[in-house]
Amino acid sequence: MTAGTVVRVETGHPYDVLIEAGALSRAAEILTPFAGNGRLVVVADAHVVDPHLARIEAALPVRVERIVIPAGEPSKSWQQLEALCDRLLQLEIERGEAIVALGGGVIGDLTGFAAAIVKRGCRFVQVPTTLLAQVDSSVGGKTAINTGAGKNLIGAFHQPDLVVIDPHVLDTLGAREVRAGYAEVVKYGLIDDPAFFDWCEANVAALLAGDQAARIHAIATSVAAKARIVSADEREMTGTRALLNLGHTFGHALEAETGFSDRLLHGEAVAAGMAIAMRYSVAKGLCPTEDSARVDAHLAAAGLPIGARGIINASGATLAAHMAHDKKRSGGTVPFLLSRGIGKAFLAKDVSLDEVAEFLDADAS
Repeated sequence: MTAGTVVRVETGHPYDVLIEAGALSRAAEILTPFAGNGRLVVVADAHVVDPHLARIEAALPVRVERIVIPAGEPSKSWQQLEALCDRLLQLEIERGEAIVALGGGVIGDLTGFAAAIVKRGCRFVQVPTTLLAQVDSSVGGKTAINTGAGKNLIGAFHQPDLVVIDPHVLDTLGAREVRAGYAEVVKYGLIDDPAFFDWCEANVAALLAGDQAARIHAIATSVAAKARIVSADEREMTGTRALLNLGHTFGHALEAETGFSDRLLHGEAVAAGMAIAMRYSVAKGLCPTEDSARVDAHLAAAGLPIGARGIINASGATLAAHMAHDKKRSGGTVPFLLSRGIGKAFLAKDVSLDEVAEFLDADAS
């Protein structure tokens, strides 16, 4: 595995992230070493069966056992987790075999969680096929399902053995999915890399239009940033990794209110959440107004939402109630990622949900 860019993730279970245009054309070389018993088990999103899974099956010199999962956020459920685990056990999966997750963040989260709990832990390989999964969810080992109480509340940390990122697969995505994934790219600039946010402002049009050089640069920069943060705080114990949740506390509340449906894609929720977090930081006297305005303008130019308006009609108290279930809650307090300006995100542990509710009502009016 020598072609492309390789980013090393130094966790308790170290692994490589391969970023290579056309990597799936080398599927036999890259994935065959993970086959066991003359086969490879692939869990795939129903949307990627024809464009990607069929090509991988044709290329591999081993038998492929395919498990196809319905597309969409509702598949991150108890029911799909149970069905997937049952199927893996029917296949008599062995711990030394690697389960391949082929799809977006939903497939990666669901498959990774199944791999974490079947036989107390199996190997798995991430082959993300959406921009959001390539720059964020496929790296770092967070796996989970959703429940009625909220998003990603049931899960485990389970690092993959390899992540294979082929930017060419993004050509099969719709424009909305690419835009949603782009929100997670912007996030890395807003956390601690203002120069990368500058790059995003200058290159967003090219990236969204399919420019391969822009996409590879965005993916490689994002993966390197996440690898650095995850390596420093694998299980989110010191607060460093929490920075990756910028926009997510607000965004998850919006997703919960839409029933985790296609009315609001995860990346769209993150975009709205980041913009809200910036405006809330301005309201608290933490962030320059012009920085928040820049973020609003950039996300809007990318075709992303910057707030709840037009998406839902819920009170601030309703959204705050969703936030009360946040998995990062400690001592009865929900920590929020706020900002002192572009590239200056920080974790605030003294935020009042009542104050947030009041702000949200004003922000949506």
